[in-house]
Amino acid sequence: MLTPSWCERAGYAMMGHVRALLLENLHPKATENFEAAGIAVENHSGAMDEDELIEALKGVEILGIRSKTMLTERVIEASPSLIAVGAFSIGTNQIDLDAAARKGIAAFNAPYSNTRSVVEMAVSEMISLTRRLPVHQKLMHEGVWNKSADGAHEIRGRTLGIVGYGNIGSQLSVVAEALGMNVIFYDNAEKLALGNATRMPSLDALLREADIVTLHVDGRTGNKGFFGREQFAVMKHGAHFLNLSRGFIVDVDALREGLESGAIGGAAVDVFPEEPKKKGDPFVTPLQNIPNVILTPHVGGSTEEAQRDIGIFVSTRLRDYVAKGSTSLSVNVPNLQLEQPSGTHRIAHLHENVPGVLAAVNHVFAEHKVNIDGQMLATRGDLGYVVTDIAAGLTEEAVAALGAMPGTVRLRVLS
Repeated sequence: MLTPSWCERAGYAMMGHVRALLLENLHPKATENFEAAGIAVENHSGAMDEDELIEALKGVEILGIRSKTMLTERVIEASPSLIAVGAFSIGTNQIDLDAAARKGIAAFNAPYSNTRSVVEMAVSEMISLTRRLPVHQKLMHEGVWNKSADGAHEIRGRTLGIVGYGNIGSQLSVVAEALGMNVIFYDNAEKLALGNATRMPSLDALLREADIVTLHVDGRTGNKGFFGREQFAVMKHGAHFLNLSRGFIVDVDALREGLESGAIGGAAVDVFPEEPKKKGDPFVTPLQNIPNVILTPHVGGSTEEAQRDIGIFVSTRLRDYVAKGSTSLSVNVPNLQLEQPSGTHRIAHLHENVPGVLAAVNHVFAEHKVNIDGQMLATRGDLGYVVTDIAAGLTEEAVAALGAMPGTVRLRVLS
């Protein structure tokens, strides 16, 4: 039969011995969640580069990051104990998801938790730009009283063009319509229009009509340089521009040119091609010191409510994967939503998605006279994931035989 000492020697971490490394000032609720489950937590305030991360991940099973730390293939290859990573954010482009999947590392994110915070910030910036509040604020701080309505407008009746109609874009659509705006959107995937929003046939068609253009696209590498001089040239003269999605998708030099010429009436930018690693580091952008421009330090989703919700949501996904093998909402491995084990042990077998694996797994159990209490299987692309609850009879020999099966990516024994 299995013993805790054998599991540790064989590389199967028990819950009381699991370690988590949390970077980039994650909300304390994440630490509380882990510690309540018996997981030891180490917190670091800033991001880490590759070499720092490789050193810090020695003997660590769980990694929690935000947007600055890059979990690259090199780091993954050098971190054999790592079994799960959580992006405490919407985006996952900071994680090499394919490399993680090949090593049996499940990745999770927070696709919904900070949606409302980003939407509220976008609305506040649209109003501020349309009323030219950044210009008035600067003059007032300089001691200049300039009470004028020139160039100031209501957003009611104006046309908002949303580029990217996912979780954030679609919710912004609803809120903007409630404020009396006309909403048009463009997405390269088929999306259901909410309310009275109108889907545009092309990006150019949207740019020609919108009084305000706001970007809410994802961080896939194919979106790099997505919005540049060509797109700014198509925009309606004097239209406003917002980017609260990813810094590398916009040519900020082209945006500066448009602002200085007056072709772009104002801009609000929360994300940048190059961002400091930690609080207090110097920051420079071509967009500084231009009238009617709002610059913020990547805080679109950084409200206390959002960060708390993200901390709870992602840490719960990671905890449930470590404790129960549940991969529900994972972004890179097959999804199985699992309850507490019904048997004495739970065997989680991540494998190459080839025919006959389930039959081979059950053959091993039968050969070693292991009694199966329940079993679930899911596949995703090149990976398969079979979870088996064992009522009785699980031996070290049976586990070793499963681990030696061709195509095994990662085998975990949960008690």
